[in-house]
Amino acid sequence: MRALKTLIVAGFLAALAQGPAIAGEWWKYSDDSFKKLQAEGKPILVEINADWCPICAKQRPIIDRLTSTESLKNINILIVSFDGQKDVVRAFGATQQATLIVFKGAKEVGRSIGETDTLAIKDLLEKAEG
Repeated sequence: MRALKTLIVAGFLAALAQGPAIAGEWWKYSDDSFKKLQAEGKPILVEINADWCPICAKQRPIIDRLTSTESLKNINILIVSFDGQKDVVRAFGATQQATLIVFKGAKEVGRSIGETDTLAIKDLLEKAEG
């Protein structure tokens, strides 16, 4: 079972690395894509994620549902590996996985840790769009 989970996660991470951030889709974080989105004034969600994290697993379908709505479809989602991108985690000042950080262009406009309430996550995402 563990091997299957490892293969699924590996496939997911490979898919994330295949392109630049597109609104409503999850992409692996890179400094270049983050800086480009900031310079363009785009709404950004940075998610500090760990594949073993049950809270992260609960957040993903909520965020997927929310970013498929008309009002939040322009959010650009960048995923940071809590275990594999420690330098990025530190740069964002995150201390644990399941951290959601929203930006409106270059400005951080909100963050939450361990949030799984749909309305709270919606409110957080709306700060990037507003």
